[in-house]
Amino acid sequence: MQHPARPQARPQARRATTADAPALVRLRVVMLHDMGAPIGDESAEWRSAALDWFTQSLDDPNTFAAFVVDDPRHGIVSNAIGQCDRHAPSPGNPGGLRGHLFNVCTEPAHRGHGYARDCVQALIDWFATDTSVSVVDLNATTGSGNLYQSLGFAPSRHPALQLRRDQMSTPVSPAG
Repeated sequence: MQHPARPQARPQARRATTADAPALVRLRVVMLHDMGAPIGDESAEWRSAALDWFTQSLDDPNTFAAFVVDDPRHGIVSNAIGQCDRHAPSPGNPGGLRGHLFNVCTEPAHRGHGYARDCVQALIDWFATDTSVSVVDLNATTGSGNLYQSLGFAPSRHPALQLRRDQMSTPVSPAG
């Protein structure tokens, strides 16, 4: 008598450890490639710097967390990362601690299973229970806004602007 195959349990998000740092770099490469950034090859200097940064950051569980999903056959296939940053205190944030959620990525072959959602939700839970942040910021890529909005993120009341390093030496014309 044959028994029907049991459905495999869906992998759950778990907190990353320093042993997971290489996978975080690999998923960062996937994310940046998807965004059209020039990632270089395996020997690109930024990759070893990122590995060092992730390894050191994972050693500070009070201000940094990464959550990953392990597929039983393919290893780590999804992640989301969060960090606490100190800012000047304000009436709405007397402690000055803000959260930043970033580097959300799932391997292309594993997308559509809710893994990124699970990792982001685990980070939101970490920010809510293990930190005193008053707000969590993120920068969404095209197509990811629905995920974040469904988890409660909303457009900032104040628009984000940037000044890139290559623009810093450009003289600014006086307004007039």
